[in-house]
Amino acid sequence: MSKVLENAALKSAALDQFHNWEAELDNEVESSLHQIRKQGAEALSKLDFPSVKDEEWKYTNIKKLVSLEYNWNRGSQLTKEDIKPFIFDGLEAHVFVFVNGKFNEELSDIQADEKAIISTLQDAHKSHADKVGEYFSKIAQHESQAFVAMNTAFAQDGVFVHVPRSYDLQKPVLLLYINDTAQGPVISQPRNLIVAEENAHLTLIEHTVTLGEENSLLNTVSEFSVAKHARIDHYKIQADNDKAAQVCTTHVDQKDESNFSNTVVTMSGQLIRNNLNINLDGEHCEAYMNGLYMVDGKTHVDNHTAVDHMKPNSYSNELYKGILDGKASGVFNGKIYVRPHAQKTNAFQSNKNVMLSEDASIDTKPQLEIWADDVKCSHGCTVGAMDEEPLFYLKARGINEDNAKALLMFAYCADVLDRVKSEPVKNYIEKLIADRLNYEFL
Repeated sequence: MSKVLENAALKSAALDQFHNWEAELDNEVESSLHQIRKQGAEALSKLDFPSVKDEEWKYTNIKKLVSLEYNWNRGSQLTKEDIKPFIFDGLEAHVFVFVNGKFNEELSDIQADEKAIISTLQDAHKSHADKVGEYFSKIAQHESQAFVAMNTAFAQDGVFVHVPRSYDLQKPVLLLYINDTAQGPVISQPRNLIVAEENAHLTLIEHTVTLGEENSLLNTVSEFSVAKHARIDHYKIQADNDKAAQVCTTHVDQKDESNFSNTVVTMSGQLIRNNLNINLDGEHCEAYMNGLYMVDGKTHVDNHTAVDHMKPNSYSNELYKGILDGKASGVFNGKIYVRPHAQKTNAFQSNKNVMLSEDASIDTKPQLEIWADDVKCSHGCTVGAMDEEPLFYLKARGINEDNAKALLMFAYCADVLDRVKSEPVKNYIEKLIADRLNYEFL
């Protein structure tokens, strides 16, 4: 049995907040969406947040995170000018801005589309209740995960994107989460539901930013349904301050011949936990998981991935690379499951890490669980310091040591960056890396 943190302040506050909020909902308490919220609250009441005694959280201590007091309805005075630096240059997109977890229509820029549904979750439930009900909370498991249960209980602000059969949504959807702690600690819990019907395509980008000097917690849950022949490209960029904590959970369900690509880039924060769970529930599915974490100070980043090959002839490819400096710490825990009848599976997993400081640390655990005999699967990890030979080569040609290290680190990131298909997103990430390396070579 899991050992847990009992009587966490966060759990108690969440349940109190839920009951207070529920009393103000009037007729909405009878809606199908709210019935699922109630299931989330009930599940949370029976669960506790995990501790380091749980195997899946062994190297990530959230004791402080769940003991803090947060404001659940904190306002903000941000303007469009304030958020300009966080909108990618050259990106034409449907932009949803969430400030302290609440959708901000004035800061957002959403255009009507002739075929696709691009809406807040709350509005979609009112106008497309049947479609929301068909997919909502069907993939994410609130019964067994406390953070998912808490998010489900407050499922209101977030997006619903539904792309119909054989339609290519040309403009990407950008979700900008801003936690503004200028007036005190905040918690935000966006809930997203993304559906690509047969032969459809879309791109979704999540970008997280934290402002102010107080603590914050972002607890997101995103569900992706990828139908036959459909394709979704998903990007997540995490660039927060040293008081920001995140628990981001992504659940993906893929059908025959579908394609899902996920790229997560973590540059900063106090504590970042990314959960990525992909079910390849169809033949000839393809899933690509790419990660880059470039952290320093006392940042802790934990990437947990699970890929379940449920049917034959599927393919997954996973590459996570880390650069850790200062007293930063990292965790990579990747699992590949191959079920007994999932023959002809190809699955590859790699985690590579460069340690720039003796005080930095990484715990890496790539795993395979294979129950079929006709498969090609591999996994591996590396941890080490910067290679001295190319550093010596660059210095011998007149490049000073700091610039030489910057060039080598940028080159190290290249194979992850090359998998980013959106040029504005790629350019933004490259700028973040260049700023971190303190070198202008772009």
